[in-house]
Amino acid sequence: MRTNSQPAAATEGFPMELDIRNIAKDFGGTAALHGVDLHVASGELVALLGPSGSGKTTLLRIIAGLEFPTRGQVFFGEIDASEKTVQERNVGFVFQHYALFKHMTVADNIAYGLRARPKARRPDEAEIARRVETLLDLVQLGGYGKRYPSQLSGGQRQRVALARALAIEPQVLLLDEPFGALDAKVRKELRRWLRELHDRTGHTTLFVTHDQEEALDLADRVVVMSNGQIEQVGTPEDIYDAPASPFVFDFIGEASRIPVTVKGGVPFIGDRAVSAGSGRRAPDGPATLYVRPENVLVRAGAAGEGIPATVATVHRSGSSRRLGVRIEGVDAVVEAIAPAEGLPLQVGASVAVGLRAPGVFATG
Repeated sequence: MRTNSQPAAATEGFPMELDIRNIAKDFGGTAALHGVDLHVASGELVALLGPSGSGKTTLLRIIAGLEFPTRGQVFFGEIDASEKTVQERNVGFVFQHYALFKHMTVADNIAYGLRARPKARRPDEAEIARRVETLLDLVQLGGYGKRYPSQLSGGQRQRVALARALAIEPQVLLLDEPFGALDAKVRKELRRWLRELHDRTGHTTLFVTHDQEEALDLADRVVVMSNGQIEQVGTPEDIYDAPASPFVFDFIGEASRIPVTVKGGVPFIGDRAVSAGSGRRAPDGPATLYVRPENVLVRAGAAGEGIPATVATVHRSGSSRRLGVRIEGVDAVVEAIAPAEGLPLQVGASVAVGLRAPGVFATG
């Protein structure tokens, strides 16, 4: 997870702040987006995160001008770009499957957007060649200009696709599942590289992903989407540590659910009060308490301080153990993480459970 939540410094003249205002999109009577509002600061790196069908790619394509909204507006700075074409918006777009021209060399792929400009705005060939060489060095592919896409690895092709998007000096850089076609090791390497590249160039960047680790590791802010609307916007720390809804708790990381009753603002498991701490609270009545495995404290012995429970499952997981503990009086097995050594627990052992930083949400 990133610890620096501040946007990168903007490169003068290129990055542009974005304002998404009440964007909705219908496809044949089916709503894909429901009145989405979002502000992206100049030079910020923002992840659009959500499951398939959440609307994240539709929103990205509307920002790019590849789709037009049913209603709402897209502002680039103070300019309403809602009716402008892709070319007029001057965005760089990187697709999941590279979309490189197989018959062109790497250099010609990168230069394509510049050569496709109207003659009045087209740089001369010497300037195009200079920009291509500069971009090849920037994406760590110096000397690869004469190769063809078929002669490159998947990670190298994606770097070429990014260089092509940067060649037009975009106001906004948009990436749609940029690492989705790559294996896990290459994905991690490119994530680190993209973050470093962004910190050097400072482009205003939005990227779509369904990979929560990718979003939390890479972005300044994360936009969690579900069913065509935004569930929560915040830093990676905000999203993970203080989920704003049951969906975010379930989608980001892991969480156990425990049925509780809230009385006077305090959640009760059976007749035992649970300290909600700074966690989200719910109004009085039936509710569900969400807690992450690392925030479940397990102590040996039922007489210990905490909620009585019984160990239901024990599994070794690297340097720790995953415990499933069944809480007394409710039909709920809570996942916990315990050290592999020092807590000799077996299935059936009596324990006491403490809960830190839970979230409590009204049932229904």
